[in-house]
Amino acid sequence: MPFSNLESRKFKTKAVADLAFPEREGGYAKGHETREQILGAALSLLVEEGYRGMSMRRVAAACDMKLGNLTYHFPTREELVKDLLDAIIRAYEIEFEAIIHFTNETAEERLAEICGLILEDIRTKKTTHVFPELWALSNHDPFVLERVQELYARARASLLEIVEEMRPDLDADSREDLALFISASMEGMTVFAGHNKPFEHRMGQLETIAIRSFIEIVRNYAPDVQE
Repeated sequence: MPFSNLESRKFKTKAVADLAFPEREGGYAKGHETREQILGAALSLLVEEGYRGMSMRRVAAACDMKLGNLTYHFPTREELVKDLLDAIIRAYEIEFEAIIHFTNETAEERLAEICGLILEDIRTKKTTHVFPELWALSNHDPFVLERVQELYARARASLLEIVEEMRPDLDADSREDLALFISASMEGMTVFAGHNKPFEHRMGQLETIAIRSFIEIVRNYAPDVQE
């Protein structure tokens, strides 16, 4: 895609949903609805009050239910967090999968679509509040660290697929390095240009710089030859 087209490009994807759940397969419909209600309440507390504010009691109160009813669906906080993060990343995967199947676009255009979606999403309150909270927790909590690494591995999968299409000549490690670099570079924008951050108003310009840079890097990257 010519760089001159980036400034005026309108990304086709809509905003990422807060949460996405797998299709219900049998079981008690009310039970599915209750679990989804609980996860929605947990996310709201995580966004507004941070991880410490997302206690099981606070989640139960937000759902207007007894703690025992909550623990029937999620016996431990760890199980609640695991399902919450799964619902968060599933929402991104749905959008990424749609972009991957834009059959009338080149791999470079689809890379721009995914990166544009992520960079726009960084400006939301949910993303600006939730992900840095998880980064900090992962330094001290092995369970959160494992969940965060799993979350980002799933998020990188679509980037890696496009990098592989653009650079089939590269070995697997080099393609993984490129996908990781692109993902990490975008995530780093959060503390500078996320929701209510000092450079949020410059995100449009930062998107153009980032997307140009990522396309150029993937096009031209040549790993060092180790003797």
